[in-house]
Amino acid sequence: MRFLFIVSSLLCLVVSSAQDPNYTTLLLDKSLTSNANAVVRLDELSIDIQSQEQMVIKRTKVVTVLNAKGDKHALMYVGYDNARKVRNIEAVVYDQMGNELEKIKEKKFKDVSAVDGSTLYSDSRVKYYPYTPVSYPYTIEIRSEVQTRNTGELVSYWSFLEDFMVSTERNRLIIKVASPDMKPAIKEKNFEGYSVEKKESLTSIAYEAVNLQSITKESLCPGIQKMAPAILIRPVKFTYGGFKAEIHDWNDLGRWMYTNLLQGRDELSPATVQMAKSLVSGVEDDLEKAKIIYKYVQENTRYISVQVGIGGIQPINAIEVDRLKYGDCKGLSNYTKALLNAVSVEAFYTHVEAGSEKVDFEEDFPDLAQGNHVILAIPYQGKYYWIDCTSQSHPFGFVGDFTDGRKVLVIKPDGGEVVRTVTYDNAENYQNTTAIYQITANGGIIGEVTRKTKGIQYDNRFGLEDQTKEVITNYYKRSWENVNNLVIDDFQFENNRTTIEFGEKLKISAVNYASKANDRLLFSPNAFNRITDVPKRYRSRKLPFEIQRGFLDEDEFQIKIPEGFTVEAIPESIRLENKFGTYNFTVEKQDDQLVLRRTFAMKQGEFSKSDYAEYRDFMKKVVKYDASKIVLKSDV
Repeated sequence: MRFLFIVSSLLCLVVSSAQDPNYTTLLLDKSLTSNANAVVRLDELSIDIQSQEQMVIKRTKVVTVLNAKGDKHALMYVGYDNARKVRNIEAVVYDQMGNELEKIKEKKFKDVSAVDGSTLYSDSRVKYYPYTPVSYPYTIEIRSEVQTRNTGELVSYWSFLEDFMVSTERNRLIIKVASPDMKPAIKEKNFEGYSVEKKESLTSIAYEAVNLQSITKESLCPGIQKMAPAILIRPVKFTYGGFKAEIHDWNDLGRWMYTNLLQGRDELSPATVQMAKSLVSGVEDDLEKAKIIYKYVQENTRYISVQVGIGGIQPINAIEVDRLKYGDCKGLSNYTKALLNAVSVEAFYTHVEAGSEKVDFEEDFPDLAQGNHVILAIPYQGKYYWIDCTSQSHPFGFVGDFTDGRKVLVIKPDGGEVVRTVTYDNAENYQNTTAIYQITANGGIIGEVTRKTKGIQYDNRFGLEDQTKEVITNYYKRSWENVNNLVIDDFQFENNRTTIEFGEKLKISAVNYASKANDRLLFSPNAFNRITDVPKRYRSRKLPFEIQRGFLDEDEFQIKIPEGFTVEAIPESIRLENKFGTYNFTVEKQDDQLVLRRTFAMKQGEFSKSDYAEYRDFMKKVVKYDASKIVLKSDV
């Protein structure tokens, strides 16, 4: 479903000058080993842009791995393809005393395809060495050199701290250019509080940082890219796939991509054009036409990655996708755009950084590397409708948490435009749960549960309709694990793709839900939407935190009391309201039954570290009241 425009394996390229290394772990400063799984002893990247069509990238990376969690930071690999040649790769492994354990020449590296089985064909390959450590700590030094004709393949993001729980002893980046007009643009990020030295001349840029302590990941904290000191790098004058470019803003980039990568690739055969027109025969409204075409693509194509050379960013021809009935995100989006064009509906090819974490395009930094996925934007009555052409299940106009609420690049014939995709705000991520259940005299539970979801909560649920009975049953047992011995006696689903609402109806039963204490039964009335986890406590919180997506849950449970029992105690009502959201919880007695009404609204937002204690206290109270008990007493 995704594509990598700038090949990330460049981040593992390597070089350095000859030296007599001393990698004794005992020499490491304790400030670097504290709260760290690995220490980057040296990470030096040298980029030599020799012309608009020639670039050499060298890197030396030395990592001391302190424990098994740090192994992933010492991977030995380098990527290449038909335009990107590996001149050298080698590695040396040292023990904790700095003694050489193993020297690994290039011929020992395995050479494999860089893509998985869902890719039809690709010229992207990886040379890697699968080192298995025998003890900790150990140190790996990796060096390599790559030459490429694609000067647009600059390393787009360079961080002086690689990840959470990884410290840096020395980090150095050097960029050399043949002439001043070849210098890339640089944007510095998160330098506050860090000492990063910069040196610049007409034909070079260099950054260096030393002795950077690790950042410990904390609950709900932002991603490492929002906190670690880093620089964004983008080429201004470059070549990619044989196409030359000079980019100064997003409009330039969009126009270049449209002219060189998209234009002319949306042609269809006359027969296919006629087929598309017949599908919408008698339909006048453009949005209704778009829904019909999208449904046709979902039912008649499938996703498979197709990457060769510039194919990593350029879609294959629509006529080819039409013949094969498959394509990657670029090909399927371009094909759908072509079908829409055949029925006179406008649509724009759109680049997005997809994933559950919202990542925006930098509005002041037009970079080819931003974006790992393609969707379509359909303008209609002053707004965009977004569709993901790789999905065979999402309703028209609904993209879920994969591409929601983030800035993306919409590519038009006359240039590019950065806009935000549809955002599902707070109450739009809605869940309504109702239940009618009875507590039996021996503490069992039997009843019916109905649940309706919208927004991102719909996205989390609607896939259930395509699962097996076993998967569905296990899902509810995990979701309602507070109901001991839960049995799903029956279930029915209704997926309304027009209103984008998913409905669930279940018949459930369980033994021993209520605990017995002499002549009393104790049970929690909130059986089917209970929060159980209290956020982790920090004596001294270091990082801010964020709630990326808010939600609104409304619940009403009718609880029938078994004959021969009376209500001895019910939970007190509570209302909580603060900057994070609201929580209401009431239980009322109505004739021979109890009614629980609960509302929980959470707001998305970014918060300071000083707010965390208040947030934790709020959630602690939610957990407490969700777990509150009713006491029934036997009259016998």
